[in-house]
Amino acid sequence: MALGALLCSCVTARKVNYMQEPNRDIPHYADTLSYEEYELRIGDRLYVYVYSLDEKIMKMYNAGGTNASQMRQQMSHGQIGGSYDLYTYLVDENGEIDFPTIGRIPVRGLTTRQVKRKLEDELSKLLADIPGFSTVSVEVNIVQRSFSIIGAQSGRYAINKEKLTIFEALAMAGDLGEFNSRKEIKIVREVEGKTTIKTFDVRSKEIVNSEFYYIEPNDIIYIRQIPGYSFGINHVSTVIGVTAATISFGAFIYAIVATGINHVNKHYGSGNSSSNGGGN
Repeated sequence: MALGALLCSCVTARKVNYMQEPNRDIPHYADTLSYEEYELRIGDRLYVYVYSLDEKIMKMYNAGGTNASQMRQQMSHGQIGGSYDLYTYLVDENGEIDFPTIGRIPVRGLTTRQVKRKLEDELSKLLADIPGFSTVSVEVNIVQRSFSIIGAQSGRYAINKEKLTIFEALAMAGDLGEFNSRKEIKIVREVEGKTTIKTFDVRSKEIVNSEFYYIEPNDIIYIRQIPGYSFGINHVSTVIGVTAATISFGAFIYAIVATGINHVNKHYGSGNSSSNGGGN
């Protein structure tokens, strides 16, 4: 009985392996993958670095000439702390950023490449009359991008690359573990105040060509535990070991009980015999 319960609790490779061929248990997914560049939303923060041969221009737009590569590295790892406002530009409720000497620039709905070109055009026009001015180049990056996982290795994780797949996101959280469902992964995504929930089976090989493959900033990935698998066995050797231990424990208890019964029978049995003998 106990052995049957243990065997029923086994977590099979079918339940936990990735890249499996679709079948009646693992769904097919249509080839719907079409990665699109992220379009800026209200609340995003942009790090902008202006390159120029003129050191004065560099210092004017780059927080006193701060090193770009060092700043990017610190921001990607969240090491700047509360000083983000000094180095980044917030996309406000009007979908605009306030850039020095240019003023308010609408960026909502644009990609970082589009914002880069827009800033380069505006700066080139503005600085064209400066003696010796040649050209400027602008680098634009989104900072403070992250996603969250709840249900398994819950936490918030930074996105440090342009494209992040669902497998990379799960790997950052230490994978799913043996008793968390891969069958019904849910992604909660909010875009411009509208919330959508996407549900998919991450075991399917076809996931790499589907709309579920890439995650976006601020996504929430929900992972639920497999029902009935809060305790389970996933190796035959473990099943045998647990079964043997259960039998040994049962034998130990039986031996104790049997010894107690024998002791009682011997004690009271002797007492009854003595009483009967004394009466004769």
